[in-house]
Amino acid sequence: MQPFAVLGSGSWGTALALVLARNGHAVRLWGHNPEAIEQMAQAGCNQRYLPDVPLPDSIEPQPDLAAAVRGAQAILVVVPSGAFHAVIQQLARVITPGTPVVWATKGLDAAGGGLLHTLAASALPGHPLGVLSGPSFAGEVARGLPTAVALASEPGDCAEQLASAFHDGRFRVYTSTDVVGVELGGAVKNVLAIATGIADGLGFGANARAGLITRGLAEVRRLGVKMGAQDTTLTGLAGMGDLILTCTDDQSRNRRLGLALGRGESVDDAAQSIGQVVEGIRTAGELEALATTRGVDMPISHAVHQVVSGETSPRAAASALMQRAPKSEFGPD
Repeated sequence: MQPFAVLGSGSWGTALALVLARNGHAVRLWGHNPEAIEQMAQAGCNQRYLPDVPLPDSIEPQPDLAAAVRGAQAILVVVPSGAFHAVIQQLARVITPGTPVVWATKGLDAAGGGLLHTLAASALPGHPLGVLSGPSFAGEVARGLPTAVALASEPGDCAEQLASAFHDGRFRVYTSTDVVGVELGGAVKNVLAIATGIADGLGFGANARAGLITRGLAEVRRLGVKMGAQDTTLTGLAGMGDLILTCTDDQSRNRRLGLALGRGESVDDAAQSIGQVVEGIRTAGELEALATTRGVDMPISHAVHQVVSGETSPRAAASALMQRAPKSEFGPD
């Protein structure tokens, strides 16, 4: 049986490699740092991110990208959004024609501020493409706890084919044809999780948290309309589901960053203490530009951008949100 290639050996990439391995598939797990990959091979686990979860023999840590993808039946890209473009460009030079490529990266194009499938389609013409997203913490997936996600591709591309490779009694995969909606939900929720973390860090309570989640979902849906997403997607696993997860549980790096900001820490100090990429910091600026270009009112996301860019304080941003003029909940922007 042809192996799968997973590009990205962080916590999420390793967790998804474990899902495939538990389902009987051979997996080559690539990372950009050869020393870390060698350490993983020797230790038999991802000591930095998932030290308590052993890697089965069917997962081969592989430091060479070309060797990792050679002959793969499908490739899963699981790198931070800031590295997505570079990795896709590298992949384009070594991939076998026609190999399906799916990404589980949650973010926007670091250069252009658009969605990642635009980058993938440009670099990998002729390849079936898809995106996997939904409410999923890597540690829980790695330990085999029940999880449900969405896998989207254009009709007839690869969602149906690859869903069965991931799907089992502990990792449930729903298919979709709404690539835009699945990507958008996974990106924007990181920014909104910073907002709820800030509110909790300021001690604003459960009422504020619920209000931010609900109005944050309204922002995602407004942007989704302008970008051609299906509204049902944004009220499903990849939208509302992932939003609830990241806004309410401290396993979320974005929420933890917001908590630290609300308690008075700087962005740099908070990010350093977390020790992993906090996607919402970068995405906040990219989302600000995207919303402006599309003419979409996203006041919560705008407030997060102002805080993480140093333009205002968490308390001043919260005060500005609460002092906005009254409006109909379901009226126009």
